[in-house]
Amino acid sequence: MKFTPLLLASVGLAQSFYSPTDSYAPGSVDCPSEDTRIVRKGEGLSPQEKDWVENRHEQTRPELLNYLKRVGFKSVDPDQFLGDDTNITIGLSFSGGGYRAMLAGAGQFAALDARTPNATEQGHVGGLVQAATYLVGLSGGNWMVGSVVINNFTTIPDLQHSSDVWDLEHSMINPGGINIFKTGSYWDDINDDVNDKQHAGYNTSFTDIWGRGLSYQFFNASNTARLTWSEIQNYDHFKNHSMPYPIVVADGRAPGTRILASNSTIFEMSPFEVGSWDPNVYSFARTEWLGTNMTNGKPNGTCVHGFDNAGFIVGTSSSLFNQFILQLNSTGVTGVVYDLAHSILKRLDKDSDDIAIYSPNPFKGLDYLGNNSISRTDYLDLVDGGEDGQNIPYYPLLQPERAVDVVISYDNSADTDYYWPNGTSAVQTYQRQFEKQANGTIFPYVPDVNTFINNNLTSRPVFFGCDVQNLTSLDKNGYTSVNSSAPLPPLIVYIANYPWTFFSNTSTMGKLSYNKNEVAGMIENGYTTSTQFNGTVDPDWPVCLGCALLKREATRRNQSLGDDCDQCFSKYCWNGETDDDAEKALQFAPDIYANGPNVSSNASIGQASSTSKPKKNGADLLMPGMAAMVIGFAALLM
Repeated sequence: MKFTPLLLASVGLAQSFYSPTDSYAPGSVDCPSEDTRIVRKGEGLSPQEKDWVENRHEQTRPELLNYLKRVGFKSVDPDQFLGDDTNITIGLSFSGGGYRAMLAGAGQFAALDARTPNATEQGHVGGLVQAATYLVGLSGGNWMVGSVVINNFTTIPDLQHSSDVWDLEHSMINPGGINIFKTGSYWDDINDDVNDKQHAGYNTSFTDIWGRGLSYQFFNASNTARLTWSEIQNYDHFKNHSMPYPIVVADGRAPGTRILASNSTIFEMSPFEVGSWDPNVYSFARTEWLGTNMTNGKPNGTCVHGFDNAGFIVGTSSSLFNQFILQLNSTGVTGVVYDLAHSILKRLDKDSDDIAIYSPNPFKGLDYLGNNSISRTDYLDLVDGGEDGQNIPYYPLLQPERAVDVVISYDNSADTDYYWPNGTSAVQTYQRQFEKQANGTIFPYVPDVNTFINNNLTSRPVFFGCDVQNLTSLDKNGYTSVNSSAPLPPLIVYIANYPWTFFSNTSTMGKLSYNKNEVAGMIENGYTTSTQFNGTVDPDWPVCLGCALLKREATRRNQSLGDDCDQCFSKYCWNGETDDDAEKALQFAPDIYANGPNVSSNASIGQASSTSKPKKNGADLLMPGMAAMVIGFAALLM
């Protein structure tokens, strides 16, 4: 597939959602007719999403059938099982974790994508992107999702080898390298863009600058300043339903607070809508109308387009600058750098410049919300979607309204002392279901984080929630009853970052640039993470993944998937065993798998070697590069 320029993707459109100012500043447009709802109550899917998903299923059904036949699925006859009208709703979920999550996630995504060279060879799992209905990203994982989607659903190899995007040789702070004139011009342009928005009467913050910088790295367009998230509606692949439905996740921060609890409000942003299923919001606003001043869901006068800038949306999901304030004392940074950073961060905190500001608040004055904090405030404070500990964006895919059958999730978090994941994200989502904010959603039982490590649940895929009858004690609404009309909660496929071919455990904040060899190594390792070393660790993995995809439908029918799938479930379903030895878990520091068994990789993404095994320390929270970014961004705001 050739890399498709953005501007060609929108030729001949009846309605454009680009900023009408042709700049980063939102602009005034005519309001929709009075019978058009800009804000709706969260009762079911929007008509737009519902219609889109129905059309998407017309394509996912044959693609799933192709996958099952290709991998030799024989437990049941795929043609008979799927028939002409059985839809298996698959969600793909990519965790946060900065450039580590973006690049590792890129390889993981590429392995699922039939367009990637060799991805449909024996032992590989290509074709599941084509069979998936939803694609969800958070923070760094959403940098990958956003890069693919905004560039008209391009491929990972095209992004990796493009001369226009994903140039990570130099950091966002100094993109010109030794060319100080290029870097100076870059910062001048960003400053002008943010000033345009501010002069148009909108609040700006770190996230505006951050988002503009991300746009330069990730989006291939002559004018990234006018790009909007809602414009995805007009992209060929989205209109043709030939891509999964993209969703971005961010967290809401209550006014006047800093720390996010596990029950903080989770917001989702799609091309159609922005909102939350949580009971304190339970509302959705049309994405293209963000920035419009509304009361009780109706415009107060002039309407606006262009607030939902694509870089701003992607930046919101990775807006973690408030964490610098919370963690500064534990960084180990001292002296002049500490004093300067402390002074700047305190100023930013006071002015709420450390978060993403969505003002005006589209949910202000909604009568059915009563007098809660969301309906009272003039603005929404949104931050990195992983700040509540749920670094894998499961929540949109747990909603019964979406009836997701299986979530294939990738954990590229840095939980351990060596920057490897330990299941914290899954544990946090499991625990959140007992909070009022969860609104009745169900997440299956998972073990403690020490068990994740000690029982090798991060060095191989694991399925959670295989037997839906074991979830009945978590169920308040009949979602686990096969006799109920309510959808069953999804089966969770959990796959963690692991060093198959490369040490992919890089620092989230301490490493802001990657040379081409490192990019290739990170992507290659992500690919082999998805495929279990391209089927060499377990040749049955592609079939076993197929078993997971069909499990919920088989449960609804009270039908067995046969001996092959039974063996797969015995191998991959969590058996409930635990080992909570914390001292043992602390020793987890895996070596590169390829350095052991005599195996080789045949993926064509590109290979690289690594001998580094970084260890986390407090200073990583404010490394010199990140400190320079904080100070530089602050200078533009002050």
